[in-house]
Amino acid sequence: MRSGAPCERRAPDPGRYRINEEREELVARALLIEPTVERSRPTVNLRGSPRLRRVVEAWREELAEFVRIPSVSADPAHEDDVRRAGEWVCDFVRAAGGTCELTPVGDGYLALGELRASSGAADAPTVLAYGHFDVQPPAPIELWESDPFELAVRDGWAYARGIADDKGQLYLLLRAAADLAAEGALPVNVRVACDGEEEIGGHTIVDFLGEDDGSSDACIIFDSGFLRPGLPTFCVATRGLVGVEMAVTAGERDLHSGLYGGAALNAIHVVVDALAALLPRDGRLPEPLREGVVPPTEEELAGWRELPPGGAELAGQGARPLDPRAAEEFYLRTWAEPSLDVNGILGGKPGVRNTTISARASAEFSIRLVPEQDVETIGSAAERLLRATLPEGAELEVRFEGIAPGLIRPDEPAVQLGLEAFERAVGVRPLLVRSGGSLPIVPALAARGTPTILTGFSLPDSNIHSPNERLPVEHFALGVAAARELFVSLAKL
Repeated sequence: MRSGAPCERRAPDPGRYRINEEREELVARALLIEPTVERSRPTVNLRGSPRLRRVVEAWREELAEFVRIPSVSADPAHEDDVRRAGEWVCDFVRAAGGTCELTPVGDGYLALGELRASSGAADAPTVLAYGHFDVQPPAPIELWESDPFELAVRDGWAYARGIADDKGQLYLLLRAAADLAAEGALPVNVRVACDGEEEIGGHTIVDFLGEDDGSSDACIIFDSGFLRPGLPTFCVATRGLVGVEMAVTAGERDLHSGLYGGAALNAIHVVVDALAALLPRDGRLPEPLREGVVPPTEEELAGWRELPPGGAELAGQGARPLDPRAAEEFYLRTWAEPSLDVNGILGGKPGVRNTTISARASAEFSIRLVPEQDVETIGSAAERLLRATLPEGAELEVRFEGIAPGLIRPDEPAVQLGLEAFERAVGVRPLLVRSGGSLPIVPALAARGTPTILTGFSLPDSNIHSPNERLPVEHFALGVAAARELFVSLAKL
């Protein structure tokens, strides 16, 4: 791993890499991805276009500077590197003719700036561009085939920590905006708001959005990927999360089970009985925990039918179906229905055979929420269900906290314009998918009424969060072409 010492570097100069007269060939070559190809190897032949090859090499030089900064937010030793990565983003935006500063916000920093429309900025729509410039630790370092903080290109892939999550993808957005500005053709105002704590669950960007009085007509986030080569996706929903801790007291002290078994309350039994009342039946949680569920749209369901079978997804992870319908309903259950999982139970003397009746026991469980569900409503409902199971004499303490789910309505004009823009650039209309994970910025944007295009150019085998993280070389040209189309299309808002 590289040290945190500053390295000498020049500010990026977007003007060096204008593609003006080469744009038509660039887009044409980018369209050579085969939509139905199932293999993971890239399919664009860069050797067939000397001009495109020169453009890609120029971008490679520039991006290498960005990924060289070891901005590992989880390691305090790299705190200065995280800030340097933020300054790199600011330098880039300023070199493109905009304004941008690394700004303290709460306990963190954001790269905040703006690149104004080339003409009519006062009346042009405003598009917020978000990405994060921090990265995961590279460990285990011995599994990398090249230095994780030096951009390496081999066999059609670009390798580096952060190349797919998210420095490389953020770069695609910034590069497209800079090229349009250099050509005098940027039709929207681009607001930049990027953070350096996404990988550690930071909330600075959410806090900023909650207090910011600036308005945006749409937001673009490149921090996702293709379902498979040639098939892009738009994520239109993220799950929320309620984390619950419960503790039961059923007596003053532990007891001898031979003397008091069958007559005294056992705290572990109380915990198990209480949890059983919350578990799903036939794939559905109790109705109080489903309050607010909104069914997916027909367009979403049609897209999900194009996805790999649920049974194959489970088998690929070595998992076994929860019940006979779990495989058939895989996407419905993981994207559009709330779920509950017990994450741990503590009681007695774990790992030691003993015959005591436990006076105290505890458990932790999580509830994944779907769009339109509320953390406080579902957390409170879970507590009521738990308390309804308590036998007389048992005492229960419950604590919960959570993250709201996010919903991006597919019928939003910005989303529809985005789908059309991607179809022009990539040659395939993106599938509408959801994420089973939680992404706090999505509900924060929804609360502001900002429609969001959440997409990206990684592949399932891009090794995100793993050694040898990578992005197809062809996706740099393709991603910039798609981002350009997005900015141009969103000018119609």
